[in-house]
Amino acid sequence: MESLERILVEHPFLKDLSPEHVHLIVGCARNIVFEPNKFLFKENEEAHEFYILRSGKVALEIYTPEYGPITIQTIGEGEVLGWSWLIPPYEWNFDGRATELTRAIALDGKCLRGKCEDDHVLGYELMKRLASVFEQRLYAMRLQLLDVYSGTTPKIKK
Repeated sequence: MESLERILVEHPFLKDLSPEHVHLIVGCARNIVFEPNKFLFKENEEAHEFYILRSGKVALEIYTPEYGPITIQTIGEGEVLGWSWLIPPYEWNFDGRATELTRAIALDGKCLRGKCEDDHVLGYELMKRLASVFEQRLYAMRLQLLDVYSGTTPKIKK
């Protein structure tokens, strides 16, 4: 059986993070499994966790009355999910739904914020890595909005 520390060390998001910092992060981590179609989180719910995906896929979705659920981006193995745990008011801005059996490591957001406050080098390292995720998600949102406003996304029939 693999330890959480070994899994985290090998995950691309935490690659080259110092062993001391990975050891700190392990204190906030737990394994978790989501069955297909299970929601990891829903928009406006309190954001308690941050997910490091080990396998499977998760669709990030927004819901609109006109179009129903719109998938903004599908996140898979080797990627991370969630930054709402970091930014007040700590609420999810999207829905996250497993589209297949998904295994992840859930990191407790409050625990992780505390460790980043205590160790600003760790906090800065995580912020640099998350900034790249922010950029990717904003780009995906831009592409999806272009699809919606170009008329290629079908509307819900009423």
